[in-house]
Amino acid sequence: MTGTTTSTATRGTGRLAELDLLRFLAAAGVVSFHYLIAFASVWGERPAKLFPATATPAGLGILGVELFFMISGFVILMSVWGRGLGAFALSRLVRLFPAYWISVGVVAAVYGLGAATALDPKLGLRDYLVNLTMFQRAFGLTDANGVYWSLWAELRFYLLISILVIVGVTFVRCLVFMGVWLLAAGILTGNENEWVQLVVMPKYAPYFVGGMAFFLMTKYGPKPVLWCVAGISGGLAVNAALARVEGRIDAVGYAAMPVPGWAVVVTVVIFYVLMALVALGALSRLRWRGLVVLGALTYPLYLFHSTVAAVLVPVLRDTLPPWLTATVTVLVTLVLSYLVHRLVERPVQEFVKARRRRAAVPDVRGAVPESWVPGTPGEKASEKASVP
Repeated sequence: MTGTTTSTATRGTGRLAELDLLRFLAAAGVVSFHYLIAFASVWGERPAKLFPATATPAGLGILGVELFFMISGFVILMSVWGRGLGAFALSRLVRLFPAYWISVGVVAAVYGLGAATALDPKLGLRDYLVNLTMFQRAFGLTDANGVYWSLWAELRFYLLISILVIVGVTFVRCLVFMGVWLLAAGILTGNENEWVQLVVMPKYAPYFVGGMAFFLMTKYGPKPVLWCVAGISGGLAVNAALARVEGRIDAVGYAAMPVPGWAVVVTVVIFYVLMALVALGALSRLRWRGLVVLGALTYPLYLFHSTVAAVLVPVLRDTLPPWLTATVTVLVTLVLSYLVHRLVERPVQEFVKARRRRAAVPDVRGAVPESWVPGTPGEKASEKASVP
């Protein structure tokens, strides 16, 4: 593949600052939904009554997770391209678990040692220990933090993408993988069978596939087949989003979740437009260094915002106005998120990168001449160089 393919391929191999911005916006949407709509037990009443002016846009924040899934489809396919299964698994382990383990420990401390009662998962020590694996749902156990449900979906996506990594990631194989998954999701939409939900994930598959299609556009150009895949996934994504929002409205009532169907459709369309703009390079001028910081804060922000709210809001709500209470809680969450990134995530990631670099540099002291080693010359070095 030549021409446009060659020039656009470089965008598929580096960090895209515009995705950091979208990550942060997705996290901000989730925080808004929880703080201003969902956390009735934290506020002592339905938040929509306290924040009526922002109830509809905050309600749409429920779809921030779906935007996360689209970004994940894009980024994960980018990260596995040309890499082995071991490198992929290590990168996910380093990316997901350090902050996650801290968050599980904080939840256990807050409810085991503190006086907080809102959002209490009511777990024992064994349950918290299993939560450390991130596979608690596979064992039928409750999440220590309500937001962990999306991580379970992410893990299942990683397992599916591992199949693609094992057989080898190519353009054609990606199309087959995406087509089969999207077809299964379309056929099984509305099927509540446990195994269907576990493996096929019809409610979330369109978002992952859509993100993958947009990554392939950055690498191979906006080919018609990729637009078709993105369009089909978009149609399924709209249906899934409508069903999710309608389910929430059925559970709490429209007054507590005042989100009309047309707003859901517009929001999902905006997600796809934004991802298309990323794929086409239309947002490539967004190169402010602060976007990288915002992207780094996103995961800790997502993990810790619920626990911070459960601790702070009940303490502040009777002495401060609702908006000031929410603002203080957000600021505290951002500071905590930065500290977790700076003191936990970043040191771990830098340590692992340093170990990889040392492993990739051969020790020439007393080394056996390459001609004495059976096999392809430089084979070991090339294998190590492929590790991210």
